[in-house]
Amino acid sequence: MRRTDIPAQHFTVNTAMTPEGYGPADMRSAYNLPSASGSDATVAIVDAFDDPTAESDLAVYRAQYGLPACTTANGCFTKVNQTGGTTYPAENNTWATEITLDTDAVSAICPNCHIVLVEASTDSLTDLFASENEAASFHPTAISNSWSASEVSSDISNDSTYFNHPGIAITASAGDQGYTNGYPADSPFVTAVGGTSLTTSASSRGWAETVWKNAHGATGSGCSAYEPKPSWQKDTGCALRTMNDVSMDADPGTGLAIYTTTGATGWTIYGGTSLSAPMIAGVYALADSISANGAVPASYAYAHTSALNDVTSGTNGSCTSSYLCTAAVGYDGPTGLGTPNGVTAFSSGASSGNGSNDFSVTLSPASASVLAGASTTSTVNTAVTTGAAQTVTLAESGAPAGVTASLSPASVAAGAASTLTLTTTATTAAGTYPITVTGTAVSGTHTVTYNLTVTTSPKGGGTVKYEAESATNKRTGDARIIGCKPCSGGNRVGYVGVGATLTFTKVTVPSTGTYQVVVAATQDQGRTLTAYISINGGTTTKTLFNRTASWTTVEDVTIPMTFKAGANTIVFSNPTKNVPDIDVIAVPQ
Repeated sequence: MRRTDIPAQHFTVNTAMTPEGYGPADMRSAYNLPSASGSDATVAIVDAFDDPTAESDLAVYRAQYGLPACTTANGCFTKVNQTGGTTYPAENNTWATEITLDTDAVSAICPNCHIVLVEASTDSLTDLFASENEAASFHPTAISNSWSASEVSSDISNDSTYFNHPGIAITASAGDQGYTNGYPADSPFVTAVGGTSLTTSASSRGWAETVWKNAHGATGSGCSAYEPKPSWQKDTGCALRTMNDVSMDADPGTGLAIYTTTGATGWTIYGGTSLSAPMIAGVYALADSISANGAVPASYAYAHTSALNDVTSGTNGSCTSSYLCTAAVGYDGPTGLGTPNGVTAFSSGASSGNGSNDFSVTLSPASASVLAGASTTSTVNTAVTTGAAQTVTLAESGAPAGVTASLSPASVAAGAASTLTLTTTATTAAGTYPITVTGTAVSGTHTVTYNLTVTTSPKGGGTVKYEAESATNKRTGDARIIGCKPCSGGNRVGYVGVGATLTFTKVTVPSTGTYQVVVAATQDQGRTLTAYISINGGTTTKTLFNRTASWTTVEDVTIPMTFKAGANTIVFSNPTKNVPDIDVIAVPQ
């Protein structure tokens, strides 16, 4: 919301001149905020349509106040459309000014934060909701929404689809129409942000605040007709979700100076809860302590009410339960629990709130031994060790010739896992190879080593023995030992009918290690065959292959499996149909 009683000022950067309206130093003073935090944090902003001068206007704003540059080139500023691309929607002057207000407000509160601007194709809820999920995909500390819509019953399902993003603080404007509630601010997953009028005073704080209501508009507040009351909200005059949770300056008469060249020209003053919502997102980013496994960030303030400035005067309209529309000691609708007094009320307690994040990387397992031609996997686990979750980019190095390494996914939020897959070829040289997995995030880099041992013969060497026709072989259903076929191992072949099992209890190897089990197909030309094998009571391995050769030609598939030293039990089963004949021998010998 623009203040219209002060003409736009047309100077660009002139640090000797101070634009009308509050600047970053004013906001940090009024709300007791640190200026050096937030370097690890990202604030995502969801707006509609395109502001083609968003980055250049932001550069002017930040230069005017001596804030560090935040550009695409230095990695601080990112602008995408609602699908993450760079084909931007149509320009819209009204929304362009909103975008400028949001980026300048975040910069004023958290000068060191990264900013991601997500531009919805239109201002329809469908596009704005899609943009919300796109913003969340960047794993920011906070997402700001300076827009509001009338609530409807379907909002409850929209909550879980678009606004339930653990580890991310989501803020939303309460609206500027006085006592009335709106969505998404009344979602229990969202921090509902009301508005105040902020003026200087002779108090020890040096500032005073009242509920914002004047000729420019009034902060929203209200009692939801649909959204359930979260457990951390204890007011008694509204049985469902109450707006608001917290508040900050929103009065255009005491608003923020911004710089825009699309939709307006030069310096001007804006306010509304479109100002307070991104500023609260910036405060969450300064605290930089959002827990991915803990409570909804909106609840943090309820556990730290002493770390807020209680606003006790003013009203935004009329209502049945007076505290829903009139400021009071403690909680009230227009200003919630109050305004920030430092960052404690916006911290999960997972860190000191000084912007310190870190993570760890581990592997499970951290080593394996495979025969040349086989593959193996390891789970790459990441964890938050201090602060909040960050995006961790994973990479591998050190794989030798003949070994292909891959990570899926290659980027995770700290606390999530990836899979390292290592695939060897028949010609991979024997040896032990250290393969390094590196995790990189804003806070730094951590590495861990996986030791891959490749062998060209069974570990320990020696001869593999088995007893194909001893009395200890157990057969159920239509399973039997049939005559020797011209299979590669020269051993007897087993047949397993549908629903049957064939068990060999004395497949003996000289030492623990990985051995190849050969499945030999000698019939069923043109069919897709599946072998079902388990060893020593472990998980059944299912191997699929296509039978292309003639009926009299053998086709072998080798399956690497882990054997223990001594006798092993192998079970072949057939839960369906189209299974191959089996050569019950571990090779090579």
